[in-house]
Amino acid sequence: MIRRHITALAGGALVAALMLGAAPALAQGKKVVVAVPGIPPIFSATIAYVAEKQGFYKKHGADVEVRAFDNGTAAARAVVAGDIDMAWSPTPPVINQISNAGVPLVAVYGMPNPDWVIGTTETGKTCKDLVGQDVGVDSIGGARSVALRSMLTGCEGVKIEDTKQIALGSTAGPAMIAGRLQYAVLHLDDLAAIAAQGKKLNILLAMKNTNPTSHYLTLVVRKDNLAKNRDAIVRTVAAMIDAARFMQDPKNADAVAEAALVTGHNKAVAKDALKEFLAIDFWAAKDDGLPRNKIEAVAKLMKKIGAIKEDKEPVSYDNFVDGSVYKDANAMVK
Repeated sequence: MIRRHITALAGGALVAALMLGAAPALAQGKKVVVAVPGIPPIFSATIAYVAEKQGFYKKHGADVEVRAFDNGTAAARAVVAGDIDMAWSPTPPVINQISNAGVPLVAVYGMPNPDWVIGTTETGKTCKDLVGQDVGVDSIGGARSVALRSMLTGCEGVKIEDTKQIALGSTAGPAMIAGRLQYAVLHLDDLAAIAAQGKKLNILLAMKNTNPTSHYLTLVVRKDNLAKNRDAIVRTVAAMIDAARFMQDPKNADAVAEAALVTGHNKAVAKDALKEFLAIDFWAAKDDGLPRNKIEAVAKLMKKIGAIKEDKEPVSYDNFVDGSVYKDANAMVK
């Protein structure tokens, strides 16, 4: 009886060990805090919440907390300060931070195709009519502000200094719906939300036309944190890759829209917006979303418009991107 009992215990221990071996262990118990831009989060952040809702973090053995910040520029600063581990931040301001101040950030994954537009609820207007007008952005120097400056390069004779930037975080769309603002830098989901309220919106400029080599967001981490907690960060990126691929499948639209409720949009608006985002290959599902030509073009533009100081050089692609993280994460997904 005693021998049978010992054998049973040993067998149970073996099964438990095999079960533990079959599931990915949490990466050395390291909790990774990932920041997403906007309160409420902007639609691009849906990828982080899909990874959470569909269990992709757990699948890859990552312990992840998704935390919303007022904007992506503030999130990048929090990564630099060591307050959080990673952030989805707008590429142009991050390039500026690294180039101007030498901050130790590196990009490990990206969203390459910006959806920015400058829209107005006024009729019969052109980009020339932006002179002297209030224009909704996230923050002065933030992603929408930089997008405004970049898009205005396609409007001859109009500079950002000719406009009055109004800092509204991620609520420029609701401000337009409420009639408190006539001009704003907007995302595709903002357009879907405004249309759902029966308001007609006119597009004055679109980033895809004025700056086709622009780049939108990068997932950044401090270089020293990456070296110290590489396994946990690779597992986190693997979960994001899984989420990006999950979002491509039309049959998953309801699940994606459910995860997107955190943005403040209802499911109908989220599903309409999702179609528009997928149409421009918004979430990188086939590669790391950090193409050299786009990153270098953004750095060059930032230097040209004075966002990078006169006595500073733009960060090089090889110092900005660590491609090995995506390579290892992608292998984990496959």
